[in-house]
Amino acid sequence: MTTPTVSPPAPLISLTWTDHATGHQGHLVVDRLVRGVSSGGLRMRPGCTLEEVAGLARGMTMKEALHFDADRTGARYIPLGGAKGGIDCDPRDPAAYGVLVRYLRAMRPYIESIWTTGEDLGLSQDLVDRAAAEAGLVSTVQAVYPLLEDEAGARRRLADAFAVEVDGIGLDELAGGCGVAEAVLAALDRDGVAHGDARVALQGLGTMGGASARFLSRAGLRVVAVADIKGTIANPAGLDVEALLAARDAHGTVDRGVLRPGDRELPADAWLVQDAEVLVPAAVSYAVDAANQAGITARWVVEAANMPVLPEAEALLARRGITVLPDVVANSGTNAWWWWTLFGDIGADADEAFAHIRRSMRALVGLVLARAEADGRTPRAAAHAVAADRLPVMAERFGWYR
Repeated sequence: MTTPTVSPPAPLISLTWTDHATGHQGHLVVDRLVRGVSSGGLRMRPGCTLEEVAGLARGMTMKEALHFDADRTGARYIPLGGAKGGIDCDPRDPAAYGVLVRYLRAMRPYIESIWTTGEDLGLSQDLVDRAAAEAGLVSTVQAVYPLLEDEAGARRRLADAFAVEVDGIGLDELAGGCGVAEAVLAALDRDGVAHGDARVALQGLGTMGGASARFLSRAGLRVVAVADIKGTIANPAGLDVEALLAARDAHGTVDRGVLRPGDRELPADAWLVQDAEVLVPAAVSYAVDAANQAGITARWVVEAANMPVLPEAEALLARRGITVLPDVVANSGTNAWWWWTLFGDIGADADEAFAHIRRSMRALVGLVLARAEADGRTPRAAAHAVAADRLPVMAERFGWYR
């Protein structure tokens, strides 16, 4: 299975900032603007590079296009352009919050006018919001306000949605995991695998990984392994997901004091080689490479994190009949939920949000997998083809700059 290599267009904006106080660097890439605005989260991790942020920004352009339905009537949300921010700093560093505030202050002109952002790897939305206020920003999504028919109502609706909790976890944290879980379920259904017969191993139990684990467990899948910074926790009979979620710290690290007698502590990369039908990398980019992919026996790798599977690893997995469901599809529910809520396609209600996410994700996964099968492509190539079909329609209707 081969796909022609096409170089993506150069991003509209690409810049690097250096913190005068610590020397840490931060990056911003705006891949393109639609209606003068772009969307993409802000991550903080040691080793974050401009190249990484550029790839993520391009992915955001794809995600936005994949959620654009030219034929849907009555939809208020019109997709934006893609962007991403990244800071090369350990979020556990005592100096990290000050770096975040200074980065946001430096990026303030972009956030006020063209870049809407929010939490990503290493940062919670609460922390981003607090730092944004200290940096003098009204909101991290204020660039989109001029596109809203009722700004006050939209801001109130989003604030109300962020205040919703389900079993102790905020709706904003659960939205993305609901989407990832539905992507997994749609893939299993397409393969004819009963949910109760499926086992899943996850890397990461933070915002995305934790929510994905909850929804998958409640759908009947057996979660047999989860990995955090301390290592892998595994139990072939199934882990107590709710107990692990309740024992997490702010960075998704589980207190080992809650482990049961049958739970085993294994090395950090042991989640990859567990006997499971589905692997969900939900923590860091570049987690699966050409070397460690050799130990994977799962049928599906569903990318809850951004760019967790390197291209050469994906090609090797495909040769062995292992399918990667790409991030631009699987984890796109978080971004879409923000805008569905802000623009008023859904209200500040968990049941309504989950139903909308499930319908949209199931339709998108079905479309991408059908395209992949018809064209003899990987799902990633098929997703990019679907997005490429939609981008010219978006450009014609709304205009963009790139």
